[in-house]
This record gives sequence, structure tokens and C-alpha cells, in this order.
Amino acid sequence: MTTIPVLRRGGTPAGATARQQPANRGVRNESRVTNTVLFIVLALFAVVMLAPLVWMFTTAIKTKTEVFALPPVLWPEVPQWDTFVRMWSEAPILSGFKNSFIVATTVTVVGSLTSAIAAFALAKMRLPGKNVIFLALLSGLMIPYPTIMIPQFVMFSRLHWVDTLLPLIVPLLFGNIIMIFFIRQYLESVPDSLIEAAKIDGASYLTIFFRMIMPMIRPAIAAQFILWFMTIWNDYLAPILYLNSPEKQTLQVVIANLNVEFATQRDYPLIMAASFVALLPIVIVFLIFQRQIIESVALTGTKG
Repeated sequence: MTTIPVLRRGGTPAGATARQQPANRGVRNESRVTNTVLFIVLALFAVVMLAPLVWMFTTAIKTKTEVFALPPVLWPEVPQWDTFVRMWSEAPILSGFKNSFIVATTVTVVGSLTSAIAAFALAKMRLPGKNVIFLALLSGLMIPYPTIMIPQFVMFSRLHWVDTLLPLIVPLLFGNIIMIFFIRQYLESVPDSLIEAAKIDGASYLTIFFRMIMPMIRPAIAAQFILWFMTIWNDYLAPILYLNSPEKQTLQVVIANLNVEFATQRDYPLIMAASFVALLPIVIVFLIFQRQIIESVALTGTKG
């Protein structure tokens, strides 16, 4: 006699449903264990990344004696909050902030726009030899900066730009090769038919770029904007090469001079306070653009 399986609502045999429940429960348990392990690993990495920042902050509010105490003092008995006030009067921190902000903001805002336009031209416009131009730009990345540092300094000195912010701003206003490469590869996924349809409707290339392309590549620009802003803000070699006057120096040069001036006096709390405050603009820029960065990563992972 043939046994007819009892069907549950929906047409699934009762025995099959009973066998699936332990399997599903095992999958959920395995997923829970995996998530727990990943959370622990990521938490450990987060602690490792944040530990130097926390130590920098605690050192800034310690006394000079507590900085060199053994065993190390994790938190001072009486926090010296006046160190964050004292640094503004004992060093040109404010002028360094202003100069760094002018250089970083001007370069990243204008340079991001020119880089995006160049990437659009290399990706979607019919230019003769555009692939050769793109390869020439990429080959420029292989030239180390010290090889052009002296000729560039001689050129800017003849233009009387030494001890001004112009050598730090003007060369970078025309774009960033890495940013051009990243946005160009990002635009490869945009169908050419969209550009052709806009051209048939009478739109110019600038109209197509600002109204159609710019909203598409906004996450990519935001991600590269933060990386470029961080690079310019933390740059030390070019400012120390061109800037001589204390009121013209950027923040990184000012902090380096603090290290030379106050290291012999062992005023490390002042140095750490200035270094901690110098990190805040980068954190603020990241918080502003973090949604676009996450969107950029998500879109990159779903394309292709």
C-alpha cells in the first residue's frame, strides 16, 4: 500500500517541514556565531585605531610630571584643561589653522570640480587620442615628487611666489590624477546612450555634466574629496619648502616647530593639544560626507 504524504497548507509535506526547521535553526545559530566573531574582531581593530587618539588627548591634559611618570598615568588626577587655551597664545596655531584651511579648501573644492570635468571628458567625450592622454596622466604618478621639487622651487622663486600660499594652491587647481582615474572608471558604467539622448535634445556638454553626470558621481567625488582634503591638510613637505614666515606657515609646520621649540622644555602636553585639535577638521569633513562615502561603496559593490 502506498503512503500518501500529508500536505500542510501551501502544499509542503508535513515531514519535510519538520526536517527544515532544525536546518533553519542551525543556519541561524551559525550566522549568529559568525556575526559575534566579526563584531569582536572589528571591536578589537577599533580599539587599536582609537588608542593613539585617546592617548594623545589624555597626554594633552596631563602635567609635565605625569607625562613621564612610570608606571604610565592613564588619566590625570587634575586634568589640565587650560592647555587647550594656552596653546593659542604660546604658538601661532590660529594663523596655521587659517592658512591650512585656505589651502585645503581651495584646492579640494576647485580641484575636485576640474578633476570631475576631466574624467567626464576622458570617459564620455569623443576626443582624439584621449586614451594616450589618460595613459600619460597615469605615467605621471610614477614620477616621485623629489625629482621635480628643485625645478619647481626655482620656477616659483622666479615668479616671486616663495613665502606665499600660491605654490601650494595653483598647481593643484587643475585636478588630481588619482581622482581623475577613479571618477573615469566610475563613469565607465554610465551608458553612452544617455549622453547621446541628451545631445539629441540639444544639451551642451556642460549641461550634461552638471545636470546629469554630477548627481551620478557625487558619491565618488565625496569619497575622493575626503582623501584629498586629508592629504592636503596633513602635507608637510611642500609647506616647509615654500613658507618661511611664521604667519604664512600651515598648521603642520607650526606643530613641527612646536616640537622643536618645546621638546627640549618637555612641554609635550602643549604639543599633543595642538596635534589633537589639528585632527578635528578631518573628522568634521568625514562626518559631513560619510553618507556619500557609504553610498559610493554600496554602488561600487553592486555594479558590474
